[in-house]
Amino acid sequence: MDVKTNFNFIDGEVLLVDKPLGWTSFDVVNKIRYAIKRKLNIKKIKVGHAGTLDPLATGLLIICTGKFTKRIEEFQAQEKEYTGTFFLGATTPSFDLETEVDQKYPTDHITEEMLTEATQSFNGEIMQEPPLFSAIKIKGERAYNKARKNQDVKLAPRSVTIHEFEIVNSDMPEVFFRVKCGKGTYIRSLARDYGKSLNSGAYLSKLCRTQIGNFRIENAQSIEAMISEIEESNTDIVNIN
Repeated sequence: MDVKTNFNFIDGEVLLVDKPLGWTSFDVVNKIRYAIKRKLNIKKIKVGHAGTLDPLATGLLIICTGKFTKRIEEFQAQEKEYTGTFFLGATTPSFDLETEVDQKYPTDHITEEMLTEATQSFNGEIMQEPPLFSAIKIKGERAYNKARKNQDVKLAPRSVTIHEFEIVNSDMPEVFFRVKCGKGTYIRSLARDYGKSLNSGAYLSKLCRTQIGNFRIENAQSIEAMISEIEESNTDIVNIN
């Protein structure tokens, strides 16, 4: 990948980062914002991300700076692709590995043919119930805060679009998937619903976002490489005037 030597962060840049496991999307934004402020010796700079990735997910995160933060909604609305694994035969309250397994289910009846056939009912526009452990706000408070306090909350199902959903491999009890979907789709909820469709249970055990619109993970950099590129670039402070 060619290293960019000139930036204009105020007029706007689109930076592609491969978010590491364990980081929040805001962690990445804050790290990049700090690096830019230090590079330009300024106190404020607009930096935002286009589409949250959970801490347990990795992959493509679009970071917008300066005037390009106005394009965040444009990027968020584009089709996204994910790959990862579902663990069959168990569920968790968060639909992923953030919480412990709460129930176990049989998987002996599940065949390879069933794994493939079950994906078909999810293609197109579907109604999906978001996970309680999500950033959706309920009366001004994030749903995950209420869920972590064991408060009884319910999120209304919403319409989402699944463009492509396939099981690319299986090593029971884990299956490996690829999904292309529209804005607002929760892959954790897809895992839960997929398990139900197999008369079993499932949770998301691994997730990587590989594409947003025409932006691909192959063109993204690690956070360390991105910070190094910012620090070593020839960004001219005159560009901010």
